[in-house]
Amino acid sequence: MQEQLRPGCGILPAAAPLANPYVPFQQYDPNTYGAKTGLVRGTLFPGLDLPFLGMVNRDEKPDTPMHELQALHFAIAELGLYLDTHPEDTQATELFREYAELYKTGYARYEQTYGPLCQKDAAQSGRYTWTQGPWPWEYKQED
Repeated sequence: MQEQLRPGCGILPAAAPLANPYVPFQQYDPNTYGAKTGLVRGTLFPGLDLPFLGMVNRDEKPDTPMHELQALHFAIAELGLYLDTHPEDTQATELFREYAELYKTGYARYEQTYGPLCQKDAAQSGRYTWTQGPWPWEYKQED
C-alpha cells in the first residue's frame, strides 16, 4: 500500500544528494581587495566575491586602530589560506609578509596606547593590567 503524502511534501530517492556545492577555482596571481574592503566583503579576492542574492556590503569600517588591526588580521588569514594551495605565488607571499609586518607594528602600537589586546599579554609591564579598562571589545571614542 502506497503511503499518502501531505500536500507540498515529497520523498527524496535514497541516493539523492542534498546539495551541489560550487566553489570557483582560484587562479594564480589573483586580483585582491585592500584589507579594509576585504573585511567588509568577506573575502580578499574579488574572484571569490559572490554576494548572496546580489546583496553587497559596501560599508567600510571606521578608521580606528582596532578596525585597522581587524582588517589586517583578516587579510593575513585570507592570504594564508590562498598560499596553502598556491605556495609558489611570490606576489601573494610578499603581500602576506607586508600585512604581517603592518599587523605586528600596529598591534604593538595599539597595546602601547590602549593596553593589552589579549589576556596573555596583560602582565608584560610587570603588573597584571587585564581588568583595567577599556577592554578591547568595549566601544569608546578612539583618538
